[in-house]
Amino acid sequence: MPPFKATRSLALPYYVYAVLSNSLFQRGVFVVYLMHQGFSAAEIALLQTLLYLVSALAEIPTGFLADRMGRRTSIVFGQSLIALCLVGEVTLSGYPWFVALFVLYGIGMAFVSGAETALLYDLLRRRGLEIHYVKVKSRYTTLGSLTMALAIAVGGSLQKISWELVYLGAAVALILSAAVMMAKVPELRGEDVADLDEPAGSGDGGEGDGDGDGPQLGKMAMLKSITPRLASLVLVSGLMHATMTPYFIFIQEALTHQGVATSLVSAVMSAAFLIGGFAPLLADRANQRLGVRTLVPLTLAVLVAALGFSGMEWAWLTIVVFLLAVGAPDITAVVVDDVFNQGVPSRYRSSLLSVITFVESLLIACGYFLLGWLIDAFGSGAGFAWYAVVPAVALVLSIPSVTKGRWVKAA
Repeated sequence: MPPFKATRSLALPYYVYAVLSNSLFQRGVFVVYLMHQGFSAAEIALLQTLLYLVSALAEIPTGFLADRMGRRTSIVFGQSLIALCLVGEVTLSGYPWFVALFVLYGIGMAFVSGAETALLYDLLRRRGLEIHYVKVKSRYTTLGSLTMALAIAVGGSLQKISWELVYLGAAVALILSAAVMMAKVPELRGEDVADLDEPAGSGDGGEGDGDGDGPQLGKMAMLKSITPRLASLVLVSGLMHATMTPYFIFIQEALTHQGVATSLVSAVMSAAFLIGGFAPLLADRANQRLGVRTLVPLTLAVLVAALGFSGMEWAWLTIVVFLLAVGAPDITAVVVDDVFNQGVPSRYRSSLLSVITFVESLLIACGYFLLGWLIDAFGSGAGFAWYAVVPAVALVLSIPSVTKGRWVKAA
């Protein structure tokens, strides 16, 4: 089969899965629903922090399980667990129940996160098509983001009918996504793709090397073989996500504080999702022209500037810099994701990607807490300005990752 057709045949089920798994109609109104349940802002913030902390702590064991029992199985189990939690949110009441549901939701997220990327990359790699990963992943991400934007708009309309329709509709979509995964995507375990790992010392030390460690290498030895360059990129990527994710949520509070009407805030958020959806389509070209060594510091500089200008509390300036900044991390994240995939062996791909996601989720949880505290202490304007220190620190820490060298030490 020609490479183009082979790539398309592997990618098409993933694209369908992306649409269904991102049809989360509750995403844009879940805070309103939690307030409708009588929870305070502090209680809602605690649930969100708990969600990311649990997801972070569950990343490493779920990644190990994905490599052992199968990555497709891990995805199906995770999405089914999340669907069950959504059903629980409209059938149960009381804060203790929601604490339990958010804990299970975080575990479900962990089962899905690393397995999705590991399964897609190794399905392509097994057919010698990994060169197309950035293009496939960028389209997959775009479809997911655009679907999410549409689902948020639809969720607002469904909410006028009933909350049950919002949450149960999202749960059904997740079950259908799991069904597509089971029916159309082959299963892969770590041992199924161990033969793809190159013999020790075969890498050339270039930008995308790092698979040159034998398939029998244990996970602890693999972790010890990670170079400071790759370790710094993991930390920098985590700080980048820990900057943009809370910024994306708290910008709503900042715009409201600056006197922007709720309808305009909603329009800004929809536009942000659309920009974030289309931005990954530029990842392949950005990778070819700039590469990770330029994209990472450039994106961090954009985030520093955006937070600084947002801190001036001029509504239209806040809107403009936010919309200009929102696409940059989405482009860079796809390119960095490709580097991570090239830097770890196939046998332990889910496990090691889960370690990376653990770092990112933990930093996001800390980011929510820190930015929330800064806003409470200094107001949204000064809070955003102070929070610019986070991407600034990441910019300094990115220096090892933008130098040339190996991602993983030779055996």
